Amino acid sequence: MLDLLIQNGLIFDGLGTASVRGDIGIQDGRIVAMPGLGKANAPSLSTPAREVFDASGLWVTPGFIDIHTHYDLELEIAPGLSESVRHGVTSVVIGNCSLSIAIGEPQMLADIFQRVETLSHRLIEKWLQQSFSWQTPAEYLQHLQQLPLGPNVAPLFGHSALRAYVMGLERSLTIQPSKFELKIMQRITADALDAGFVGVSIDMFPWHRMSGEWQGCTIPSQHAKFKEYAMLANLCRRSDRVFQVTPNLQKLASFVDILRIGSGIGQKPLRLTVLSALDAVHDRKLWRIFSPILNFWNCILGGNVRFQTLTEPFTIYSDGPVTPLFEEFSTGAQLNGCESRQERQQLWKSEVFRRQFRQEWVNRRRKSFHRQLDLMEVVDCPEASWQGLSFAKIARHKQQEPVDLFIQALQTYDTDLRWVATGANDRLKPRLAMMQHPYIFPGFTDAGAHVRNLGYYDGALSLLKQAVATKFLSPEAAISRVTGEPARWFRLDTGVLKVGAKADIVLLNPHALNQPISPQVQISDPVLDGEPRMVKRGSDEIVKAVYINGIRVVCEGKVSDRLGRERLGSVLSPCY
Repeated sequence: MLDLLIQNGLIFDGLGTASVRGDIGIQDGRIVAMPGLGKANAPSLSTPAREVFDASGLWVTPGFIDIHTHYDLELEIAPGLSESVRHGVTSVVIGNCSLSIAIGEPQMLADIFQRVETLSHRLIEKWLQQSFSWQTPAEYLQHLQQLPLGPNVAPLFGHSALRAYVMGLERSLTIQPSKFELKIMQRITADALDAGFVGVSIDMFPWHRMSGEWQGCTIPSQHAKFKEYAMLANLCRRSDRVFQVTPNLQKLASFVDILRIGSGIGQKPLRLTVLSALDAVHDRKLWRIFSPILNFWNCILGGNVRFQTLTEPFTIYSDGPVTPLFEEFSTGAQLNGCESRQERQQLWKSEVFRRQFRQEWVNRRRKSFHRQLDLMEVVDCPEASWQGLSFAKIARHKQQEPVDLFIQALQTYDTDLRWVATGANDRLKPRLAMMQHPYIFPGFTDAGAHVRNLGYYDGALSLLKQAVATKFLSPEAAISRVTGEPARWFRLDTGVLKVGAKADIVLLNPHALNQPISPQVQISDPVLDGEPRMVKRGSDEIVKAVYINGIRVVCEGKVSDRLGRERLGSVLSPCY
């Protein structure tokens, strides 16, 4: 007898082949029968089953893969990851941007993570109270396997954690490693890859900063030189693992280094994924360079490179002067580094500080956020009449310079002022072009990070909505882009529907996909002990059911209490 029989659904195998109506039989968490897949008239299954789901009128797809998350700490507290699972995600890649907890002392890892990902102090405290140190990356994988995982987890090995562990935090932030330390890093990384990590992540992004004792200093990975990065990349090249890079937008040499690392001329290609391909508001021509660069890199230089893009407008919410958008200039970084409102008020009292903030804000050089006050809107404020208005419009009403009014508002209202701005991917045509490009993965959701600032847990559904609305991709191609395609490139044993595959399955109502991209909303999250989190809530009509390992964990928008209590997902190692 089958454990589960899904009948009469339109089956998408995740490989981009034509969909077919049919049945799927599941037993012991695996697909054991899919009669006639690939044929126009597939016979139905008549085998009895303990549970039968009539999927008439529904799409049956593999579970979605989120290739860029920062769930490393949250997994330890709430391993069900319900915010992603409720949107059809059944596999996540963690350890991105050089950040992982695979090795090192907990407080040190917390100091590396907290400010980069603007994680809640309460989340960090909860993790520290129950955390313990595993001695090796292999032991960390064993630990993950024992957690009651909801989705499957594919971990990258984070360079910042590695560097700080080998050199000590202070030395990792101030000097270069000795030859002996480099050899230790090499050995530990090789052992981690042998143990099953899917790759290594490094970070060159200059606005990723420390909290704690080294408050404001850039994280360890950014202090490495080319030789160290290349050593890690070569380890990934030899074992055919993924090498994830976040480049330095302010330093052209970092792109040259990445180009050298990712070249396949005279050597085995490296599976290199780079953040990120976006249509930036501050530079409307920038998105056009990604296609020629990737084509040259992969077709002429023999690379195996994939950029990542967000599937919807890159909209970020900010609490007054506390926002990741301010990390790119020094006075903004100082504000982010303050522990309290009183500390920020002390900064604002200085005429020199206010003048420098103004100068840096209007400086057109070296910026990734547009800083256009006519595109920055007040969401919440003690001055109720401001809500829904841009800072520029408020300034016109008050007959003030917009920058002066903005500074005054930040100083007066601090985090009682909440505002929102879209920095990239707001135009449909460029967004579709990037999501369609064969060398750009739809991803980069940052799920689990910046919980007060953004929530793109439904990235795969946003892609499907746009495919249905514009037909820029067929349903088969769109589903493949977020299932089988990233699974093949990351070498993960998931993302497809076939006999023998793990039964990670999503049932979708295709008629409900004909709606706009869902807005972000704020909830009080019990995972964060009631602190706010930005989420999406527009998918309940779309996602009829989610199965992980053959167990239904979402039904009609309701998340099962089995999620996070039972071990359903597994730790994914590269498959051959």
